[in-house]
Amino acid sequence: MKDNQSNPNPDNKKTLDPKNEGPKFNWKLVLSLLTAIVLGLALIFGIRTDWYGLANENNQDQTASSDNSSEQNAESTSESGEASDEDASTEATGSEGDSAQLPNVSTEATTLLNQPKNLPSKFQYDSGYDIAYPEDGVKGIYLSAAGATDQALFDENMALLDETNLNSVVLDVKDDYGNITMDLPSEDDTVNNNEIDSIDGEGIMQTFEDKQIYPIARITTFKDTNLANADPSRTFQTASGEVWTNGGGDAFLNPYNKDNWEYLVEVAKSAARAGYKDIQFDYVRFPEGFETFGETLTYDMGDYAEYGKASTEARQMVIADFLAYAREELEPYGVDVSADIFGYVTDVVATPGIGQNYNMIAENVDVISSMIYPSHWGPGYFGLDYPDLYPYEVVQAYMEKENALNAELEESPVSRPWLQDFTASYLAEGTYAEYGAAEVQEQIDAVIESGANEYLLWDASNTYTRGVDYK
Repeated sequence: MKDNQSNPNPDNKKTLDPKNEGPKFNWKLVLSLLTAIVLGLALIFGIRTDWYGLANENNQDQTASSDNSSEQNAESTSESGEASDEDASTEATGSEGDSAQLPNVSTEATTLLNQPKNLPSKFQYDSGYDIAYPEDGVKGIYLSAAGATDQALFDENMALLDETNLNSVVLDVKDDYGNITMDLPSEDDTVNNNEIDSIDGEGIMQTFEDKQIYPIARITTFKDTNLANADPSRTFQTASGEVWTNGGGDAFLNPYNKDNWEYLVEVAKSAARAGYKDIQFDYVRFPEGFETFGETLTYDMGDYAEYGKASTEARQMVIADFLAYAREELEPYGVDVSADIFGYVTDVVATPGIGQNYNMIAENVDVISSMIYPSHWGPGYFGLDYPDLYPYEVVQAYMEKENALNAELEESPVSRPWLQDFTASYLAEGTYAEYGAAEVQEQIDAVIESGANEYLLWDASNTYTRGVDYK
């Protein structure tokens, strides 16, 4: 059938057969409809593609403007101390104005692209435990595996939290030897092989949820004698091929070895699956004094080999890079990442041997917990003959230094320092004080007066002082 049969040509003298007359198939109409459909689909696809491109363009502009406004916010913060995250967000959105051009693309959507932590909870791992971040900030105590499994001691500490403003517990999940203290939800063989299951993980987490105690998983990071001895390729070896240990017999994992990164982060992920809301990396460093003997040891520097074993920069980079990797890997779990550092890091900023650089670490964590125990400062520090005798003055002087460093950062982490609730009787007679309620109170007062509102108390024996205003 030809197209022109629906419109007979009068010059063609033929007569149509009546038997072939009837409803005609209008091809022109069909082709017109198909063309309209194709054009319609192309238009829709083009609009969606354009929206997507604009959203991405807006996202890039938002990132750039956020960086610029963060610098302005940091400057205004250092001058007045009154700029807030909300102010910075408003400046970043308003400086480019792209969101006003996209009535169907919300600014919230583009913000989510930049900040995965703001994703709705359905996009994050749900451990099944509902424990909120303390409204007044974290104020916690440390519990070892022994303190968690000694029922009388555990009950005493739970009562202390019930009766005071203390609201958080830092619990050993991976201890100073490398033992994983509870059964963690992991299929990793190395994790499972290092579990000792001394703590009833589910039972203690249920207690924390019932009492709304904020749970922080302490993970002793590169100090790990068990794994170093089990697999010497993960650690530092002496010239004779033996696993290097410090004066206390402790071995350290090699921070340059990224197999160690993966293992440590798997422990962290498993802790998040178990319900912990904050992953605290302790001993996130090289051994003390490494700059004096590290070149004599055998180990692989991996991606950092070009810097050489004597490089202070390489040590600082790898510690910061590990924390950045851990933070990125832990984003889907909705947990905070915190790091313990030596207090003197804020004074020297960049340590030569252990690899801790305040600014580099601060950029890659949510929380910094500096160990500012008065007993850990040498004679004459902060102009004090014996710092342990001056708990208020030490903490006040330290916080001034930390606040000054944070004011230089575009986005500073939460300050949550470790305070001393023990007596340093190992110091020389006359150079230390007996620590009780007054000494603990002075440290807390100094933290609060500095503008921070979070702190942690350390006592290896897990016996904490009563009679303190834990504000």
